Amino acid sequence: QVQLVESGGGLVQPGGSLRVSCAASGYSSSIYTMGWYRQAPGLERTFVASLYWSTGNTNYADSAKGRFTISRDNAKQTVYLQMNNLKPEDTALYYCKAIVGMKAYWGQGTQVTVSS
Repeated sequence: QVQLVESGGGLVQPGGSLRVSCAASGYSSSIYTMGWYRQAPGLERTFVASLYWSTGNTNYADSAKGRFTISRDNAKQTVYLQMNNLKPEDTALYYCKAIVGMKAYWGQGTQVTVSS
């Protein structure tokens, strides 16, 4: 079964930067897409960024454009989310999502807290 493990979350001050990582393992078929979603307590999980694995084409939520960058390391089967100019409203549990074949898989999440 596909396993996604996020890491790199933590506490950062407003205006600061953080990079979260998601390592994928346990699959034999191709990765179609990988991406990041986030969810704050009491709120819905929302899309942040995604990429097509084979091409590297990316897509971003409006809130992420100009501040966040999604990238991949094919050899490490890892996707990253570089977050710059972080704002308190970015505080959330960040989840990695992968679509492999016809199925979607989720990681356990990594907490990002933006606060003074």
